[in-house]
Amino acid sequence: MRMSQLFGHTLREPPADAEMVSHRLLVRAGFVRPLAAGLYTYLPLGQRVARRIEAIMREEMEAIGAQEMLMPVLHPAELWQATGRWETAGPALMRLKDRAGRAYALAMTHEEVVAELARREVRSYRDLPRVVYHIQTKLRDEPRPRGGLLRVREFRMKDAYSLHTDSDDLDRFYPQILGAYHRIFTRCGLDFIQVEADTGMMGGADSHEFLLPHPAGEDRLLHCSVCDYAANVEWATFRLPEVGPHPLEEPCPVATPGCATIADVAAFVGVPTNQTLKAVFYAWERPGGRPEMVFVVLRGDLEVNETKLLNLLGGGDLRAATDEEIRAAGAEPGYGSPVGLPVREHADSPGLLVVGDRSIQVGANFVAGANREGYHLTGVNYPRDFSVTLLADIAQAQEGHLCPRCGGSLLAESAIELGHCFKLGTRYSESLGVTYLDATGKERPVVMGSYSIGVGRLMAAVVEAHHDEHGIVWPPSLAPFDVHLLLLGRQEVVQEAAEETYRQLHEAGLSVLYDDRNESAGVKFADADLIGCPVRVTVGRRSLEAGGAEMKARRERDRQTVGLEDLPDQVAGLLDRWARL
Repeated sequence: MRMSQLFGHTLREPPADAEMVSHRLLVRAGFVRPLAAGLYTYLPLGQRVARRIEAIMREEMEAIGAQEMLMPVLHPAELWQATGRWETAGPALMRLKDRAGRAYALAMTHEEVVAELARREVRSYRDLPRVVYHIQTKLRDEPRPRGGLLRVREFRMKDAYSLHTDSDDLDRFYPQILGAYHRIFTRCGLDFIQVEADTGMMGGADSHEFLLPHPAGEDRLLHCSVCDYAANVEWATFRLPEVGPHPLEEPCPVATPGCATIADVAAFVGVPTNQTLKAVFYAWERPGGRPEMVFVVLRGDLEVNETKLLNLLGGGDLRAATDEEIRAAGAEPGYGSPVGLPVREHADSPGLLVVGDRSIQVGANFVAGANREGYHLTGVNYPRDFSVTLLADIAQAQEGHLCPRCGGSLLAESAIELGHCFKLGTRYSESLGVTYLDATGKERPVVMGSYSIGVGRLMAAVVEAHHDEHGIVWPPSLAPFDVHLLLLGRQEVVQEAAEETYRQLHEAGLSVLYDDRNESAGVKFADADLIGCPVRVTVGRRSLEAGGAEMKARRERDRQTVGLEDLPDQVAGLLDRWARL
């Protein structure tokens, strides 16, 4: 490709709203162009990189027996309504109606469509297992597009789906898809971490995320300093330290004037914050039900993990309860506790829904609110002095907490999500009536798995991991071209040598971006560094006088002069050495 004919051009200045390096460089280097918030056009350079990413995905998917197909972006609302995601997906799901008034969803994912296909195509256990995938456009009504390709409204995604006879068969296959993801990200030159993760809107039993540690990433992971435990912060758990037995005190009211926080109360009473109980009140918008007050109680040095809480409750939305709502429940804002309140014993009984974190079992003689302004209680103990409706792990794991596996210390890092794998189970098949006949002729639900990687997000993550102060440094596996050939000078002998070099490199099977523009050497060198092809070859008067062309790897400072007849082999060797690192 001659740069004089290339559609698109480089920019000297980054976009004003660019926060991430990948956003700045992909726009400046002419790979993408914004159309509107969260909408990007892939220019020819960007499309070449996207196709190389997709080629790697296809190779690794087909290596584990996955079959490629293509599903529609427009989905009948009935499919999403049957699984309940028409409501639970919230405003992120784009909805529309056709001229006849029929409702549709614009796909953010394709579990419903795969389940509907399986309902028609899978008849017996002989049709299972199967793995299918496609690379298709997805849309979501993202309220805060940011980071260039990292958070957008329209994106291409490789999503794969597996169909199984039972959970054991899914468990046998799952390591294969994880292995394929390991190979995809490794071939893209990324040093990633696989972590346990929340299943979120997708549902199912287990899920794993692949994350790229990055200081500006929107995800947060926790990993052990000793063992291989790693989890997304929304899913991570931790080991509570053991506490020895204590003689139990009796509850005693204590005046605590001017104590607005847990730290204030602890300091006033003279106890550490882990010997206090924190009360957190939520209004829970239940799926298909009326709003309800949820009272959460946990140890004072911990925070509520709202993802864990919603999973425990069964979905919906949470918001902070108002002071009026708290008082209507019988508690006092800032001084609340479950002591003395009518607590619901089970789902159908009257009373207040109180969720206790497991941390209330570790410790004794807590300081808790007295449900009376200006007062707290000392000597509060669970379960002697209060009860809860549900007891579970709903606390936020934090850096410094103990690893749940080995007791080592947890470390926190920000990260960029690269991909996600889910064991869906039978959620979608049961909702849509997807069954098969087993060997005995009995009808059973198909068990499903779902596995996704965003193409543009992966491209941006690669740039975040592979750049320097001058521009992008593409790994050879993803670069838009193998070689960036620069013509320096307008002398006829130089131009003829550059044209011959362009021809020879092509004939050797190398892809070449040939800068034949009438620009200065400084502009051409700057653009070559900005675009970031793995090898730069320069043909000019000085290089010819020195014996040929100048060859330089983008990631190295050193350059060497190579005879024109040897250049294709030397370039191929340089690319091969880089690829094997």
